[in-house]
Amino acid sequence: MQRQSHLLTLPHNPYFCFPESVGNYWDHPEHYTFRSAGALNNFNIHYVVSGKGYVEWDGVAHPLEAGEAVLYFPLQRQHYYSSSDDPWDIRWVHFYGNGLQDYMIDRSFHKSQLWTVRNPAVWEQAHEELLAEAETHRMLRPTRLSALTYAILAVFVEQAVPLSGSKSSTSGNRILELLPLMQQEAAKPFILEHWSEQAGVSPHYFCKLFRSAMEMTPMDFITRCRLQMAKQWLLERKEANIGQIAADVGYPSVSYFNKRFMEHEGMTPTVYRKLYGV
Repeated sequence: MQRQSHLLTLPHNPYFCFPESVGNYWDHPEHYTFRSAGALNNFNIHYVVSGKGYVEWDGVAHPLEAGEAVLYFPLQRQHYYSSSDDPWDIRWVHFYGNGLQDYMIDRSFHKSQLWTVRNPAVWEQAHEELLAEAETHRMLRPTRLSALTYAILAVFVEQAVPLSGSKSSTSGNRILELLPLMQQEAAKPFILEHWSEQAGVSPHYFCKLFRSAMEMTPMDFITRCRLQMAKQWLLERKEANIGQIAADVGYPSVSYFNKRFMEHEGMTPTVYRKLYGV
């Protein structure tokens, strides 16, 4: 059985945190999710109320039971599913916000993927309040949605501790710490040696760590960041021509910018601006 509410993604989000979707699955043994790296650009907490499920990471299936949770950062590969013989009752929330990634990294939540919540009842109550608000009022009270999402996050930050014995992605810690800065400076020329120095490793090992943590190359990540900026500016900076947008996001060649945009979006920047511009 399922309860879930999917909410409008705010293009100019004024809130520290805001829900993209929230829900509760139970008696659903066929629950299975796989998302490739880069598919989902928000945080994701899946918390087990009862029963059992599995989270796959680095080719290993880690069991997740009552009071335990998996936390995904934006753009991470996600692979989790319910046990067939003891289906989990799982509460989940996808959320995003301004400065949220720095906030989570500052509190070391990138250092483990699997967590146990010391006071499950408090987190479950906070989640139920958000789910009920989303089901009842949808987007009519966005400030309330933001406040309830923050309540869930605050409880998690206070109560969650790394799950002992879990195989967390320790090799990706240095990479996750660099992601906000890499995103911020994506329009600058990408110099592999610079970023490997920031991580304190060789360029070859940096690429290996990055692939392990993100399942994409560093340049693939930079490309995604540049195109995300381009999409935003194509709609916001109506006076700027395509060449100016291309140069500002790091592509001096308009033809190459058009090629990359087409590969990812299935249309040219000009068509995108016409289609989505007001």
